[in-house]
This record gives sequence, structure tokens and C-alpha cells, in this order.
Amino acid sequence: MATALKTMETGSALPKPSANQPYMQISGLQAGIIHIPLDLVIAKESRIRQACPSLSFYLKHSNSDRHFIFDLGLRRDFDSYPPEVKNKYTTLMPCEVPQSIAESLEKGGLDPAEIERVVISHLHFDHIGDCAPFTKATFILGGEGKASIEDGYPGNPLSGTLSASIPMDRTVFLDREDFNTSIGPFPHAADLFGDGSVFIIDTPGHCAGHINVLARTSSDGAWMYLGGDVAHDRRLITDPEKQIATAAADGTPYCMHRDPVQAGVDIARLRALVNLPRVEFIIAHDWKWFKENLENAFLPGKIVPEV
Repeated sequence: MATALKTMETGSALPKPSANQPYMQISGLQAGIIHIPLDLVIAKESRIRQACPSLSFYLKHSNSDRHFIFDLGLRRDFDSYPPEVKNKYTTLMPCEVPQSIAESLEKGGLDPAEIERVVISHLHFDHIGDCAPFTKATFILGGEGKASIEDGYPGNPLSGTLSASIPMDRTVFLDREDFNTSIGPFPHAADLFGDGSVFIIDTPGHCAGHINVLARTSSDGAWMYLGGDVAHDRRLITDPEKQIATAAADGTPYCMHRDPVQAGVDIARLRALVNLPRVEFIIAHDWKWFKENLENAFLPGKIVPEV
């Protein structure tokens, strides 16, 4: 495994832009704050709670009206979450929602009811938000998450997945055959619009159906990777010495990922990707990026691509 991870970190070249290459303009969206214990994220950290955003993003195609939202953040009505979520996270990871995803869109001049697509990285409580305002959108999820919805709360009172997380009649689940291309160090990807502007990336280490987004951000070779919960702290990507936590500071077994070995593979692939020229990344709970970019990178502003 160590040899395989080392090989991944050498990276693979990304495709060169075509003539008149389409790309995505990306804006951040506020969608709540979650206080995450760092000892549950990075091995050997102390029990310190870090106030982290639960980020969402608006992506607009450069050459057409195509657009989508990536992730919906937290629900303001915490009582509407399954008891499993409320009982487990109310004290472990306190949350607040000063500005919901719908409010963030409206503040940026967009109507949630007019959004075309919503891509959900996965079905955990801090990413599903409230789908109700998105009355016309097609939802896109990783196919392995379908079983969690079908066995969700309240049908299964013990489930931590809310069945109402998504409108099932407007949802497309991406199955293995849909990830029919590779890009950079990632072996399983789907070209969302078929023009090389944005790819859905299969990253199953965190949980069933976990997906990420890799988007071009310029016509001449800049890229942005939106990582969801591929990692819960950017230091796991930027510092190879940092390792995923598999136990709390007091020694209690705990891991944020269902498969820490595969999560390590996903992180190694992302590390290889961001070592390539003009590639940036943001993860869902990226508190450092949030603090540094709150002024200009959030709708109606845009994230400026790397030059």
C-alpha cells in the first residue's frame, strides 16, 4: 500500500484545454457552521473544537446557461434531523446556521427555485441542507448512497439518513458504469456536461456514494477540486505527515471515514492532483480558506482562478 500511495503522489497530467475550452465560474455559498473536534480528524490532535464552515458552491458554465450547486450544507431546523443525528451530534459537533443555502443564493441574486442541478457529495447531515427550495432541480448523487435513502428515517427509526434529504422523483444516482473515464490520478470520473468543463469524481472512502467535483476554472488550464469530506482538514492534504484519526484523544476508537484505508487512497490521489500546476482545492469544512476568502469569493463574488 505504501508503494501504491507513493506512486499516486507523483500525479498524472490533466487534459489540456481544447480550442474555446468551456470552464466553470465558481462562487462560495455559506450554509452553516459546525464545531468539529480536531482529535477526531487528525491523529494525535488534542480535543479542541474548530469552528468550520459547511460549504456549498455555485458553479456556472462559461459558454452556456448550465449551472449547478454542489452540496447544501446544514439544515437550520435541527429538530427535523433523525434522532440518531440529534442524539449523536448535538453535543459532539454543535452547529448553527447564520445563513442558509437558500439565503446565500438569494443574497447573491439567485432564486433557488430556478437552480438547474444540485450535486450532493453524500448524505450526511451537514451536506444535505434543505432541498425544499430547489423545486425544479435535478439532484445528482453517488449510486451507493441510494440504499441509505431507501432505508432512511423515519421508515427506519434508527437510521441517521433522512429520507426527505432529496426528491427521489428528480434524483439521478451515478452507478459504477457512469464513472466511465479517468482524469489525473483519479481512475473513476464522469464528464458531467460532456465537454471537459467539469467532472464528478468517485471517492468512496468517506462513505457510501461519496463524490467530489473537479472543474476547469479557466480556458487556459486552471482547475478547482471541491472535495466534500474527502478530508476534514486541509492539513491532511498539504502535510503528508498528518494522518487520519482512528481514535479520539482519550483512546476511544473513532474514525470520520467508513473505510480509512480507502480514504487514505482518496487523499493521496488528491495530494497528487494539487501538486500539478494551477490546481487548487477546497474541502467542505475548510475553515482556513473560509476565513481568507469570505470577503470576495462568495456569491455574488467569484473564486479567482490560479494563474
